[in-house]
Amino acid sequence: MEFADVVRRRRMVRDYDPDRPVPPEARERLLEHAIRAPSAGFTQGWAFLVLEEPADRDLFWSVTAAEGAPDAWLTRMRRAPLLVVPLSSKDAYLERYAEPDKGWTDRDETRWPVPYWDVDAGMAALMMLLTAVDEGLGACFFGVPAERVDPFREAFGVPSSHRPVGVVAVGYPGDGDRRSPSLKRGRRGVAEVVHRGRW
Repeated sequence: MEFADVVRRRRMVRDYDPDRPVPPEARERLLEHAIRAPSAGFTQGWAFLVLEEPADRDLFWSVTAAEGAPDAWLTRMRRAPLLVVPLSSKDAYLERYAEPDKGWTDRDETRWPVPYWDVDAGMAALMMLLTAVDEGLGACFFGVPAERVDPFREAFGVPSSHRPVGVVAVGYPGDGDRRSPSLKRGRRGVAEVVHRGRW
């Protein structure tokens, strides 16, 4: 697929065919492309938790979703045969930038204008979203609620040095996919968001 088509076709898919697993070769391409994302200082301070066994996915949903009967969104999202959780490591970046070629030996977080550890993990997630389109799959990026991060860590043995920046659900789109009502807001045009030369 042409890159411009991949970009145009990328959207968040919120329903999946539970009877069509993601082919192993497509799953591996998602991961291989994720690690091609840019990272500050080539730190590569990310990790990816891959959940494709039904018991693992069920555990994920049980520790991250609110209690009670699942709503329509959760019912459809739970059908995704593959979940990939990109995790970021702030420590990896602080350590990398304390190395001689960077020279910030004090490991001071205030030197960072934004948390590039999260930015880079987000870029890796975007690489997966684009790869999914190129593979003929659907994908959706969504977050883990703040109050559910600790139960998630405990359930999957995720060390405190890494935090989930979100989750990428992947699979073949299902018949019940619904476009987000937020799309009615319309996409802002280039002229509305681009400032050339100065604000």
